[in-house]
Amino acid sequence: MERAIGGAPGPCLPVKAAPAAYPLSRQLLEAVLADRTSDRFVCELIWPRLGYEPDGSGTWSAGPATSAAWRESFPLAPQVIAERPASVALTRSIPKDLKQQLKQQLGFAGYTLGELYPRRTRRATAVNWLLADLSGRGQPLNPSGPLPPLLAVPADPVAGHPGDLPVR
Repeated sequence: MERAIGGAPGPCLPVKAAPAAYPLSRQLLEAVLADRTSDRFVCELIWPRLGYEPDGSGTWSAGPATSAAWRESFPLAPQVIAERPASVALTRSIPKDLKQQLKQQLGFAGYTLGELYPRRTRRATAVNWLLADLSGRGQPLNPSGPLPPLLAVPADPVAGHPGDLPVR
C-alpha cells in the first residue's frame, strides 16, 4: 500500500518529494535529535518533502507538489520548530499507525525531564514525521549518509543555535 505524508490535519494527500531533498540517514536523524543541527536545517529536511520550493532568495514557497491543505495553511514554508501551529500540523499529518517510528526505528525513548524544551520536542516531532514519510514512501532508512557540519549542542537549549528563531 502506497502512502504519502503531506496533508495538514485531516487525510494524507500524496506529495512528490522535490529533487533537492537532503538524503536521510539514521546518523543524520540522531544528530537532529541531539540538537547538533540548526532549526533552519531541520526545516529544510521537511520542506521539500512537503512540496515547498526555494525561490533562490532563501524563501521557500508552496509549489505544485504541495498539498492544498499545507498550501492554504502555510503558503510560505512553515517554521516547524519555531512556530507551534506548524509543529501541530506536522504532528497531525502523521498517520496513526506511523506515530511510533521514533521508538521503532531509532529506539528513541524520549528526552529526560531536564531536556524537555519546546525546541527539542518539536525536533522529535520533525524526526518522527521524516521517518513516517520514508515509511509511507516505502523507502528504507540508511544507517549513514551525508551530514551537514554538525554544531555543538547549544549552551541554552531554549534559545538554540545562533540564528535559530525564537520558539513561539
